[in-house]
Amino acid sequence: MTTSPEPSQRAISDQRIVAFRATVLERGGELYRDLPWRRTRDPYEIWISEVMLQQTQTTRVDGRWQRWLERFPTIGALAASSPADVLEEWQGLGYNRRALALLRAAREVAEAGGAMPEGERELTALPGIGPATAAGIRAFAFDLHSVYLETNVRTVFLHELFPGEEGVSDRTIAPLVGLTCPADASDPDDDPRTWYYALLDYGAYLKRTVPNPSRRSSSHVRQSRFEGSHRQKRAALLRVLLAHGSSGADIATVCEELGKKEAGAGRSPLGEKDVRSLLDELSAEGFCRQERGVWVV
Repeated sequence: MTTSPEPSQRAISDQRIVAFRATVLERGGELYRDLPWRRTRDPYEIWISEVMLQQTQTTRVDGRWQRWLERFPTIGALAASSPADVLEEWQGLGYNRRALALLRAAREVAEAGGAMPEGERELTALPGIGPATAAGIRAFAFDLHSVYLETNVRTVFLHELFPGEEGVSDRTIAPLVGLTCPADASDPDDDPRTWYYALLDYGAYLKRTVPNPSRRSSSHVRQSRFEGSHRQKRAALLRVLLAHGSSGADIATVCEELGKKEAGAGRSPLGEKDVRSLLDELSAEGFCRQERGVWVV
């Protein structure tokens, strides 16, 4: 195995780039997945799908995405919703802070007139929208050139252009992602939207059929165990509060119900001091608040 050089040292011939693009478009066409969020160009709907798909399996998002849009069909509807409603709908889709970021961003967009911006700078200025999410919105909603570097895309570049190399950095891959993305939508068979769908579908296939090339990326991090972790206890505590709705729950009730959840999983219940510490932590991050002796979301 070799270690990848930095971008300044890396030169890939035009001929190899042309061959790479042809391979991706061919394989992507063969492996195309007719996913529901690919049937829309609505930037709000695509934004929601992009956030849901972060570290969440496609099969889990299919169904939850539709349900979200039934409950919050527009940016305005989301912006007018309460944190409790948004967090309740988000349960089972990963980090709860992403749901609050969606709500904050929707409110900012609504206050600015309700239209999702197209520019990368304007998109990444919104809460919770990083470069990859912004690139996905630009490519899939607006068919604009973008550098969309996520796990399946990274997998294809590592497999095809960096075979056998270890420690390949995103700084090495990102310029190639930008180079290979079509400049515009002038060719309906090879526009940014079509190109990235091909990369995503080919990458998903590679991850099922070959040893995961993403492990050769310098940015690859093995996800820590969730069960029993601090993150798991925060999520369980938030679900306890959501179950009580606007009436809230006092500290004794919270301790009792969280304790039952922990005991049911074969873990020791948390003491009141630890529960209060978690509540204070969640409160400081905007997930809950204390009112008249009870805790509410």
